[in-house]
Amino acid sequence: MNANSWQLFSTFGFFIILLFACGAYCLVVTRNMIRAIIGIELLIKAVTLLIILAGKITGRTSLAQGLVMTIIVIEVVIAATAAGIALWVFRHTDSLDVRSLRSLKG
Repeated sequence: MNANSWQLFSTFGFFIILLFACGAYCLVVTRNMIRAIIGIELLIKAVTLLIILAGKITGRTSLAQGLVMTIIVIEVVIAATAAGIALWVFRHTDSLDVRSLRSLKG
């Protein structure tokens, strides 16, 4: 790893770790389903940025781009499914609190 790659990794690595920490904190602390979905999205964005950075440093940008496109498609499916589940929970419990899911039967 040369000096330019190390500087690039340390700069972007800091922000990737910060983004990942924000997403993990959002998942751990909140009981709101929408905030949990946002936390999952932040985690996925951090992983996406990490893959892009690894592809740039190793010189395999085409492989990184292919992986990122796959992750984006999976991310959209996860977000749409989670939003649909959150909407269903809100219609049945009038709340987006995760603790209200215990009252659902069948």
